[in-house]
Amino acid sequence: MKLIIGNKNYSSWSLRGWLAAKQSGLAFEEITVPLYGEEWDHLRRADDLAPSSGKVPILWDGKGPDAPVVWDSLAIIDYLADKVGRDRFWPKDDVARAMARSMVAEMHSGYTALRSTLPMNIRKRVEGVEITPEVRGDIVRILSLWAEARARFGKGGPFLFGTFCA
Repeated sequence: MKLIIGNKNYSSWSLRGWLAAKQSGLAFEEITVPLYGEEWDHLRRADDLAPSSGKVPILWDGKGPDAPVVWDSLAIIDYLADKVGRDRFWPKDDVARAMARSMVAEMHSGYTALRSTLPMNIRKRVEGVEITPEVRGDIVRILSLWAEARARFGKGGPFLFGTFCA
């Protein structure tokens, strides 16, 4: 398998795809492409990124025209769960799994105000950012979901649902 990602410091989408590949336990080649620059513009049009319209992460499971190609971090998680078993990625309990999947989908597609105001940069310390009511609402929602997941399902370990999950 080959996983093409952007810099894990800046690209939460890439980081999610990489974490899923690591959690799968399957061997994979990690290829990191520099984001936003001349080299990035060239790479976005390359064959390896063509199926995803130049977006990362993208997972190639084999070579040749018939090899599975998966892009988008949620699709990669789902594909890898099919290969190694969903218990590596999702809680075993049906109720916990339903909540985990809903939370992941909300995190994946929501929180626009938070994303635009506080983009991911793990190494950079940012001060003086105005936290608008919309950003505060996103933060309150996330913290509320995390607290509920820990209270209802977190007794089995240090993660939101006890054991590691997507």
